[in-house]
Amino acid sequence: MNVKLSFFKYQGAGNDFVCFDNRQGEVKLTTEQIGRICDRRFGVGADGIIYLERDPGYDFYVRYFNADGTQSLCGNGSRAAVDLAAHLKIVAATTVFNAYDGPHEATLISPGLIRMQIHDVQHVERKGEDYFVNTGSPHNVRFVTDLPHFPVFEEGRKIRYSPLYNPTGTNANFVEPLPDNTIAFRIYERGVEEETLSSGTGATACALAASMSGYYSPIRVRSRGGEFEVEFKKRQDGTFYDIYVTGPAKMVFQGSLEL
Repeated sequence: MNVKLSFFKYQGAGNDFVCFDNRQGEVKLTTEQIGRICDRRFGVGADGIIYLERDPGYDFYVRYFNADGTQSLCGNGSRAAVDLAAHLKIVAATTVFNAYDGPHEATLISPGLIRMQIHDVQHVERKGEDYFVNTGSPHNVRFVTDLPHFPVFEEGRKIRYSPLYNPTGTNANFVEPLPDNTIAFRIYERGVEEETLSSGTGATACALAASMSGYYSPIRVRSRGGEFEVEFKKRQDGTFYDIYVTGPAKMVFQGSLEL
């Protein structure tokens, strides 16, 4: 017997998601079904799946699945969920929601533009010539030149599967410094196993890594899918706090699918 599910298709700076209003707990996709839905030829097509669920202590819960069925925090996906929650009249301009790594505050600055709090980051760790930053998801950050022509897939895959990050792997970000306190980045995403157009947690990780070489809050971060602004404060012991990433989230269409 086929089951018909209603969904919302969202994109946040080019990261795209199939979102389900799962407040009744009726959507329970298998890893295979998640992969089929995310498939860009035989499914709806997406980088990941989002369940918007009830949470007794918060406005809602964001449950995010990568295309391979693994779970993590997704910054762009969380902002999409905030916009969806506003569309469903669950929240108005401000919210506190729960997610994979705990609660987050968020504000709808204007339609389609959302400022979201990221948890404190204990340190930006050097990994040879690279940096490692955990912003709710793990990110390796490498500074490069000629970013538009950089082999992101090939080099990103090497870093993602490097013994340095066994067994869970990492996202691989490549950053080019620009004038006017601005950086550009491209990312190979763990779980999607491809280059994606952007990442909210990745943009934040790249900004914090850039602060180690003179960039200061707020940093403008450009991706292939859109722009972010990352704000932060830094303590003398090297920890970062009051971290916020601001970026777009837009509903693309609504639909239904059969499983």
